[in-house]
Amino acid sequence: MRGCAHGETGPGGRAALGETSEPKRDAGPRLKLLRIVASALESARVPYALIGAGAMAAHGVGRSTLDLDLLTTADTVLAGSFWRPLSAEGLRADVRRGDAEDPLAGVVRFDAEGEAPVDLVVGRASWQKGVLDRATSLDLGELKVPVATAADLILLKLYAGGSQDSWDVEQLLAAASDRLALARDVQSRLIDLPPEADALWARLRRGEA
Repeated sequence: MRGCAHGETGPGGRAALGETSEPKRDAGPRLKLLRIVASALESARVPYALIGAGAMAAHGVGRSTLDLDLLTTADTVLAGSFWRPLSAEGLRADVRRGDAEDPLAGVVRFDAEGEAPVDLVVGRASWQKGVLDRATSLDLGELKVPVATAADLILLKLYAGGSQDSWDVEQLLAAASDRLALARDVQSRLIDLPPEADALWARLRRGEA
């Protein structure tokens, strides 16, 4: 994902990308669409995790807008037929595939009347499967979803490499109850990411980014 910011998702760059004790939040009507998408993924046994601003909020970093972004590495969700059964519920799925050189396999954007849109980012890097494996449960009241850990959010944002991503990394570190432990966790996993991500992390740690 280059960043998790709303409006930056989509094939053509990493911009679509981005340790809880199950904090509880009110799901509210705006999460109905997220509930439908999550239910479809779980029914098909597709691993996924909440990323973006929604995951940032779960780790104590607020944003003016709460983006609803999900990550998976299962490219089966890029088949239009995967989502066709949900059209009866008023859900619209816009499938956008990445080309061979795109760091993303694609993005699916979901819209429904009166709902905040949901973006399902489909990664193709092998290390992103670890993000899904390490995700922890977030209780939203009527809905529980897996959420990426703070360390994995930082990895996604280092991989993305935008200016907003750098700010997000700093905010996640500042919000951590144990900043040094979080930094060590990130450092231990950087070997799986491109050199540019490692270089950005070094600059951020020196306070130069």
